[in-house]
Amino acid sequence: MNQILITKKLYITPELKRKKKMYKLEFFLSVFLVCALIFAYFYTEYNRNKDEQVSQQILANLEIPQEDTTVAKNNVLVVLLDEVSQGEVEPEVEPEMEQQQSQPQNQVMQKTENGYQYITIATIQIPKINLTYPIIDGPTDSSAETEALLKISPTKFWGPNPNEVGNFCVVGHNYRNTRFFSKVPTLNTGDIIQITDLSGKMIQYKVYNKYQVDPTDVSCTTQLTNGKKEVTLITCTDDSKYRVVVKAREMR
Repeated sequence: MNQILITKKLYITPELKRKKKMYKLEFFLSVFLVCALIFAYFYTEYNRNKDEQVSQQILANLEIPQEDTTVAKNNVLVVLLDEVSQGEVEPEVEPEMEQQQSQPQNQVMQKTENGYQYITIATIQIPKINLTYPIIDGPTDSSAETEALLKISPTKFWGPNPNEVGNFCVVGHNYRNTRFFSKVPTLNTGDIIQITDLSGKMIQYKVYNKYQVDPTDVSCTTQLTNGKKEVTLITCTDDSKYRVVVKAREMR
């Protein structure tokens, strides 16, 4: 039995040609977009790794002496007893030693890749999240300077020198991994933050509060600490819509 094969003739119309070109264009655009996203991801990770290396290099080059307890010993209360009277005398602290305790050592100004100057003023350690970084600060405190410094390490945002009375505010990027302040939002009440200043004095601060605020809310930087030493850590939420604020107070 004979079979008759019937083929349907396909006519290439201008409309079909146009659609074919559009499909090709969309395909190439999709491939280009995927490649661009992959490149952007690896480029971002490269920069983050480089920033992490810069921060750790700053830490490695930082020379902090062991905490000097001479001042504390010289401030011991002395009781003098004689046949005539009894009195309590507190010896004077040598001015040079007192200044060494309260003022950070002079640091050579360093520069970021885009020319912003900074010095290292302290180190921060948070044992719970295995965090150790230098804290840096710039001479102008401008927004552009702060943004440049934040790319290489946690940065002083506001307040007194490290370990002095007041609210020492430190801001750090949340890179959504293990770098800088990414794990700071996981801290809870009772966790310990250690700040070591350039004289070698280390003070432990215990977390007493954690909350979120709008990016424009800077009320957490208030210096009304009732004469106490406090530390405030600031970073972004994972979606960057809010700021996470962690408040800690000196342990006594």
